[in-house]
Amino acid sequence: MQAVASGPDGTTPPQLLAGYSGGLDSSVLLHALAKAHPGRVRAIHVHHGLHPDADAWATYCRDTCDALGVPLTIASVEVIDVNAGPEAAARAARHAAFEAALGDGEWLALAHHRDDQAETFLLRALRGSGPDGLAAMRPWRRYARGWLWRPLLGLSRDSLLGYAEAHALGWIEDPSNASSRFDRNFLRNEVMPMLRQRWPRADAAFARAAALQQQANATLQAGDADHLDVTSSPLPLARLRTLSPTQRARGFRAWASHHGLPPAPARAMDWLETELAKPPGDGASEYRWAGTVLRRWRDALYPNDDAPPMPVDLELIWDGRDALVLPNGLHWQLAGVAGFDKPLHVRARRGGERIRLPDRHHRHLLKHVLQSRDLPPWRRAGIPLLFDADGDLLAAGDIHSKALAAWLRAHGASLVLIDPARD
Repeated sequence: MQAVASGPDGTTPPQLLAGYSGGLDSSVLLHALAKAHPGRVRAIHVHHGLHPDADAWATYCRDTCDALGVPLTIASVEVIDVNAGPEAAARAARHAAFEAALGDGEWLALAHHRDDQAETFLLRALRGSGPDGLAAMRPWRRYARGWLWRPLLGLSRDSLLGYAEAHALGWIEDPSNASSRFDRNFLRNEVMPMLRQRWPRADAAFARAAALQQQANATLQAGDADHLDVTSSPLPLARLRTLSPTQRARGFRAWASHHGLPPAPARAMDWLETELAKPPGDGASEYRWAGTVLRRWRDALYPNDDAPPMPVDLELIWDGRDALVLPNGLHWQLAGVAGFDKPLHVRARRGGERIRLPDRHHRHLLKHVLQSRDLPPWRRAGIPLLFDADGDLLAAGDIHSKALAAWLRAHGASLVLIDPARD
């Protein structure tokens, strides 16, 4: 299959990571890549655990990859639906697994094809998306530590089926694809067949419209940097207020894309306009879509800044000899010394804690200290606290007490709180 023989502009793909579900599309992609780039392809199968046959599907994918001589990673994920819908939740879990598995400079190859592009265009149009959203899926873009490549995007599903039959490929039929309960399946099973009865090349026309939107969007994006610094995080709302409605809509979408957020629907822009109309000192709020969250706090926008809280009943003893992995994924690491002089106690915040900071003579409420450090409220519940045997607070995350700071300095040591999800 010529589409997978070379990357964009005729470049030769380096190491490739193929997303492999076991379905028709990804089976064709995996087979074609393995033949075109022997020794440079590995695969990843995301085990969502949502179907009774999920284990059997993983085994099938393992056997197929073994037959092709392609190394396979099976990534088990937990699909958490936080008001985004099951489709968006599964997609978010899947991409989190892809991002974690992708190596430096590696290309993630996904099997989206022309029919998928048509469906995406229609879904975005029904959500009231602008040029960014209507551009649908791009064949090539930066992704995690490498690149995302969709080499089959110009091919129809019928052509993939022809390839599979010509090479006697097997594949898994996911029974959920036959259900029209989900939006994409409804378009695929009900709407597109009806449209093709009158316009046989409807899918090609929608895909072409998406390509034209990509071209228009590229032209518009060239001027976006003149209006807004898309790298800033958080994004000050004061800067958005100085722009015209058109400029701030485009600037916001460019900023959101830079920080890995999915294309914003019209409702997200309505939410933004409502927040911009509020006084700068107004309280916190948030907007969720497509498995992501955008928060407003202190007149600024924070992208994808979810932070799992610490269990309120957390009670641990830590001697500092090894890194402490906390229940919400944070790590506490003591370096430069073998351990603490005595084991210390680790707890979650319960309210009313006080800490004596370096160069201070009195203890201060931890709540006030966290506020003064501009730590957003949704992150405060996830901070671990470190106490000595007498109940004195020594550390709250990266904030150290006067006593702890002196001890670390005397021992040439450091205590660091690490968030793997943000580093």
